[in-house]
Amino acid sequence: MASTVTESRPGYGQLLRTPRAWTFLLPGFAARQPFAMLTISIVLLVQHTTGSYGAAGAVSAATGVSMALFAPFSGKLADRFGQRAVLLPGVLVHSASVVALTVLALSDAPLWTLFVAAVPAGASTPQIGPMVRARWGVMLQDTPLATTAAAFESVTDELTFVLGPLLATALCTTIDPSAGLLTEAGLTLVGGLLFAAQKSTQPQPSSLNDEHARVEHVSALRVPGVRVLIVTFLGIGAVFGGMQVSLAAFTESIGEPGLNGVLYGTFAAGNMLSGVVCGAIAWKVSPQRRLLVGYTALTLMASGLWAAHSVLLLAGLGLLVGICIAPALITGYTLVDKLVAPTGRTEAFTWLTGAVALGQAAAVTVAGQLEDRFWDGAGFLVPLGGTALALAVLVTLRSRLVPKAPGRTVARGVGHRVPVTVD
Repeated sequence: MASTVTESRPGYGQLLRTPRAWTFLLPGFAARQPFAMLTISIVLLVQHTTGSYGAAGAVSAATGVSMALFAPFSGKLADRFGQRAVLLPGVLVHSASVVALTVLALSDAPLWTLFVAAVPAGASTPQIGPMVRARWGVMLQDTPLATTAAAFESVTDELTFVLGPLLATALCTTIDPSAGLLTEAGLTLVGGLLFAAQKSTQPQPSSLNDEHARVEHVSALRVPGVRVLIVTFLGIGAVFGGMQVSLAAFTESIGEPGLNGVLYGTFAAGNMLSGVVCGAIAWKVSPQRRLLVGYTALTLMASGLWAAHSVLLLAGLGLLVGICIAPALITGYTLVDKLVAPTGRTEAFTWLTGAVALGQAAAVTVAGQLEDRFWDGAGFLVPLGGTALALAVLVTLRSRLVPKAPGRTVARGVGHRVPVTVD
């Protein structure tokens, strides 16, 4: 694929020198880690206490489903009443729910009680990524740095999807099975409160502007391309969830549970490397074509995981799968800027992050059942099935990813005056 970096495009260094940027970037990075730590931490703890990957996957899935269903609603509330108003109660509820889930699991409480705690834990997971994007939008508006910020945030999301599970796995396998969840709760509370405290960079709540509040808001779900991207991100979530459960089961089956962190770290290394490179390139190839090519490569790489029966082979395939994930994620987020009017982008971003969580939740459930009922490594069929189905939808409906004629550029004129809802 031909690509080139334009000389005029502002770089990451210039972006990070934006005044006050670090005041929300650092606490935002800490607060968004729990998004990717939660499900794998639940899987490792519940599997340890119950001995069943199926039960662990089901509890984790309850968290992921509630997170995915509530995320867009959380984004709308933040747009309407302000990020601080949503974050302050949210991080308190989330931390309390996660601690309760941990205590119940360690106390060998009935399985249904774990579900009771898992639902509010997922629903209250703070949607920090879309909130950070909205803050960049307020600060940069239509400047050339806005494009650089979009790429930077895509890379940061990618690092979150990788570093979160890696940290959780390391804590659960080397310190204590409950360490992942307790750390997740602590990061959510501290990072979320620090992020909410940065009031000077928060977008103005739309409720403060009665005139604009009455302007009709069209849901991002009504954009056909967004629906295609949601399915695409469900497949990516299936890779994360399937890898988490299956790698844990594989390393336990060979008597080397400590290798779980090494194998997931290899997967993470490919993911992070390609994410940084992809986000720094100004592509000549259209994002629609990049997504098709990248997603096809991801499906091909995932197709061999189930047949890998050695640590070295699994590490190599995991590295390749990781390399293929980042371009798909970054390109998907980039397409939102082209498909969705500024007044709907925050909601669109929450739909995509929610789709990853939902795909991950479904994957850990199915992979857990496969590992319990069939051979070791059967869970690796989940990444293959998830990406293959999503690729079929992507290929069939690829025309919907092409923006319609100039239609909704309206937000250029007024969007900068309403930073509440979008980047």
